[in-house]
Amino acid sequence: MKRQRKLVHVIRLPIRWGDMDAYNHVNNTIYFRYMEQARVEWMEGLGLLVRLGGDGPVIVNASCTFLKPMNYPGTVEVRTYVDPPGRSSVQTHMDMLIDGELYAEGAAKIVWTNTQTGKSIPLPDRLRALLEAA
Repeated sequence: MKRQRKLVHVIRLPIRWGDMDAYNHVNNTIYFRYMEQARVEWMEGLGLLVRLGGDGPVIVNASCTFLKPMNYPGTVEVRTYVDPPGRSSVQTHMDMLIDGELYAEGAAKIVWTNTQTGKSIPLPDRLRALLEAA
């Protein structure tokens, strides 16, 4: 059973010719790039910019279940969902769809970290407020 997830961001990305591999479908590594772009745009939309020397998000694990192969040309819609936050982390989930049909499901755990010490720190107030909102 899936936990309560909250939709926080939707992005549409073009499938590029260079995303294809020798099997004539989007290479498995590119799915992680699509999810990365969705996370970055979501965070930047909140005003949480990743910059050297400060605090920021670190991905501690990532996964993807490939349900159907994607092909060029096309547009993939990446929907980002979050679980309730922990002290310093939040679990994200991504659905990747083409024309409303689910092609892949992904996940990544984000831990907020002090980049100087490498230690986890509490999530920023702005992010926590969004994650805890009803």
